[in-house]
Amino acid sequence: MASASTPHNDSPNVGSPDAKEQHAPQEPGKQQEQGKQQDPKAQPANNRKRKFWLIGLVILIILVGVGVWLWYDLYGRYNESTDDAYVNGNVVEITPLVTGTVTSIGADDGDLVHAGQVLLTFDPSDNRIALQSAEANLAKTVRQVRGLYSNVDGMKAQVAARQSDVQKAQDNFNRRRNLAAGGAISQEELSHARDDLSSAQSALSNAKQQLSSSQALVDDTQVSNHPDVMAAAAQLRQAYLANARSTLIAPVTGYVAKRTVQLGQRIQPGTATMAVIPLNQLWIDANFKETQLGHMRIGQAVEITADQYGSDVKYSGTVDSVGAGTGSAFALLPAQNATGNWIKIVQRVPVRIHINPQDLEQHPLRIGLSTVVDVDLHDQSGPVLAQKPPQQASYTTNVYDQQLGEADAMIARLIHDNSATMGKSAQR
Repeated sequence: MASASTPHNDSPNVGSPDAKEQHAPQEPGKQQEQGKQQDPKAQPANNRKRKFWLIGLVILIILVGVGVWLWYDLYGRYNESTDDAYVNGNVVEITPLVTGTVTSIGADDGDLVHAGQVLLTFDPSDNRIALQSAEANLAKTVRQVRGLYSNVDGMKAQVAARQSDVQKAQDNFNRRRNLAAGGAISQEELSHARDDLSSAQSALSNAKQQLSSSQALVDDTQVSNHPDVMAAAAQLRQAYLANARSTLIAPVTGYVAKRTVQLGQRIQPGTATMAVIPLNQLWIDANFKETQLGHMRIGQAVEITADQYGSDVKYSGTVDSVGAGTGSAFALLPAQNATGNWIKIVQRVPVRIHINPQDLEQHPLRIGLSTVVDVDLHDQSGPVLAQKPPQQASYTTNVYDQQLGEADAMIARLIHDNSATMGKSAQR
């Protein structure tokens, strides 16, 4: 009896490792690789796409290069900028000219003061007494000068009297001489007449000398311009100024800073008490490298940005001047390069930049603030250095002229009051 044959199965057993590998799912990366290998048309499309991006990148680089070149050719090489730039201005120190004790302080740090406003007041007792003494001295001098003019008139009258005496003695001598010639009188009486004539002539000569001396003191003068009166007036003017200077006033309009004076403090001449800073007279000191100054000229336009306001606020200005030396050349201890370990360092030169007053009024600045300046070098018509000296003073004040005017008015009043009763001869 034949046994039943087992059916033949070519596939591997289900439980065998080969069967598991065949039925296990394939990984995504492998599927993609197989897909690429199986799709030969996708390879040229990818190459074309890569070539397109490479060409675009090259064109972009070329455009950027052209843009950079155009920027440098049209703008970059005509501009020099630096952030080593700071706001600067006038710091007007308030210093007394006379010694005094502080009795009043009229302004403190940050206060706005106008030109002529009182800042400090000293105890005026000593200066006031000196002023009164000078007034009295001027009045006395005017009266003494009036006496000089009166002496001239008196000496003229005395000379006239002496001339009359001489004429009388001369006539008497002539008569005596005729009588003596005829023997009517003695020679002794004639000698007495001659002596009287000589005495009268000596008295006349003495009177004329005194008249000349008196006239020499008043010739070509009036009471107001007599040397003695002018000397007394100068003493009064000095005393008046000393009294006026016991009150310190602001020479300019600005803001008070650096107040160090205190009430009751004894101040000596030249002591710094406070400072007044006119914030409408600011400028910028920009320190450019020496390699940046080749095309910089006076008058070139400048764009200024202050760190206080940021880039939203732009100031306009112009190059006012280029420094006459580097910063290190004017240092307290200048560098000594004659050494073995010398290293070359790029130097910086201060350039003063004028700020547009309208911009400064809209956005006030403070001394010492940091700024960034950008100089436009297109305009090359200006000089490198100033070619002419200033035609007028850069800064002036007339607040002190009033003090002299008041002193002159006081002198004129004293002279008038003490010479009002003078005669016409004293007024010539």
